[in-house]
Amino acid sequence: MFLPTTSEEVKKLGWDSLDIILVSGDTYIDSSYNGSALIGKWLLKNGFKVGIIAQPDINSPADITRLGEPKLYWAVSAGCVDSMVANYTATKKKRHKDDFTPGGENTKRPDRASIVYTGLIKRFFKNSKTPIVLGGIEASLRRIVHYDYWSNQLRRSLIFDAKADILSYGMGEKSMLELAQNIRDGKDYKNIRGLAYISKEPNENYITVPSFEECREDKFKFIEMFNIFYKNCDSITAKGLNQKHGDRWLIQNPPSENFSSELLDEIYGMNFERDVHPYYKKDGVVRALDTIKYSLTTHRGCYGECNFCAIAIHQGRTVTSRSENSIIEEITDITKDKKFKGNISDVGGPTANMYQMECSKKLKFGACKDKRCLYPKTCPALKPNHEKQIDLLKKLRSVEGIKKIFIASGIRYDLILDDHQYGDKYLEEIVAHHVSGQMKIAPEHTEDKVLSLMGKQGKDYLKEFKNRFYKLNKKLDKKQFLTYYLIAAHPGCNEKDMMDLKIFASEELKISPEQVQIFTPTPSTYSTLMYYTEINPFTNKKLFVEKDNGKKEKQKNIIIPKDYSPSKNTKKGISQEKSFKKNNNSGKKFKKSFK
Repeated sequence: MFLPTTSEEVKKLGWDSLDIILVSGDTYIDSSYNGSALIGKWLLKNGFKVGIIAQPDINSPADITRLGEPKLYWAVSAGCVDSMVANYTATKKKRHKDDFTPGGENTKRPDRASIVYTGLIKRFFKNSKTPIVLGGIEASLRRIVHYDYWSNQLRRSLIFDAKADILSYGMGEKSMLELAQNIRDGKDYKNIRGLAYISKEPNENYITVPSFEECREDKFKFIEMFNIFYKNCDSITAKGLNQKHGDRWLIQNPPSENFSSELLDEIYGMNFERDVHPYYKKDGVVRALDTIKYSLTTHRGCYGECNFCAIAIHQGRTVTSRSENSIIEEITDITKDKKFKGNISDVGGPTANMYQMECSKKLKFGACKDKRCLYPKTCPALKPNHEKQIDLLKKLRSVEGIKKIFIASGIRYDLILDDHQYGDKYLEEIVAHHVSGQMKIAPEHTEDKVLSLMGKQGKDYLKEFKNRFYKLNKKLDKKQFLTYYLIAAHPGCNEKDMMDLKIFASEELKISPEQVQIFTPTPSTYSTLMYYTEINPFTNKKLFVEKDNGKKEKQKNIIIPKDYSPSKNTKKGISQEKSFKKNNNSGKKFKKSFK
């Protein structure tokens, strides 16, 4: 069933009122990939009456009031993406398309959606005492003092700017359910893990970090604050945090405890319609559905800890995996859909090949505070092993009704190379059965200086992986090729670094890259910390940061010229390598012209 989104639907369910109303910046897709739908279904499964209002009109009371007022709380989310990231490009140009909006036009999600939706509720429910809870990735990554690229300044915790009552961060199933139970039962909610709130006094048992005012005045104080914040995101080792904002305090409780495999099985075992709610479907096609309709999540969390990525802050550094049986049951259920044609779009998580691969020490003692799992080298304690992933993929392929399963989630090729027992077998499994034409990987850059600032291993891994991939293609008589996601204008990266990348791509990779994006400083990442402070937070030394948008574009244009046309450079049935040799200057010519 869908969650009700109109009063008529509420009445059909035999409900007089709702306990919780979800407000989302995305349209309502009933899918486990939609955070609001996932939380809503979980609350419903646990006995609460839940409704949802998606992309409400912010200039009228019609949408926000159509379900009445909830008994327990409002749950406000900007959607699956931070609203400013959804609405603007890396160079602050307005985006005209939105894959999470019916019809695809970017007209339904306001800037700073969490703030706007909270204000909308307060405007039309003026005397309400029902608390407003912020959730989703926008709230999670803006839960503490953070740099906001779009206003080019530090901003307070979102809970202050939105004037909300509670903020739920990270994976919210546990905290949002416990919150609903406590409010229903008249119990205090201020000790619930995974929540943050405003207080007149600090918590004497928590760590006090530099205040908003201190961070605003001193960049080194902001670095100090962020380091403490980052190190206290692990569910086993983290302490609660206090941060003063004016004469009030942000209290951030420790994160929710790690989810068990059994709990993940229960969450992803819920029934989803895998479709847009009819109320919104009539307004047009939702492009995001094409990607997520027939996709499966196998695990949560990522220990890659790339400095430009917020997954470690939001989902955590510990990988929790579903059981094989749970995943097989879900894919079997998909095959019963009359519209299903046999192709699964994705089986994976934040990083596809971390399924059932975790450090036993971390599971017992928590994430290390003085080292990372994959940088600068893969930690020996991790012991990469792809055996269980190979077994899972084989079992999924054998399910009746399945024709093809794609792996669209990112793959860490360093994990493959460091798994000396099963790495090559896993790669052969992927190349033989789970790639169609091209395999996408994300080296992000090729120059060691920039890679170290990104928190990624050096280019030797990339060269070795590329060689193994094409050897396998030859062995299996395949005509597949690699495509590379790259980043321009990351802190520490200059034009020469991009030119060196171009030369490396030409001479070593034999390609002309097509997937280059300009670095976007998103809240609560180390790379964004570098961007704002122009300081390397690991050495406290001055760091070059390109902040001129025109020069950022210039860095990108070194790799992909403005007049570049993919149709001219990659013809159907011709590999990238061949098309590059045919239509582009060689690396030697490029190097000569650069000199």
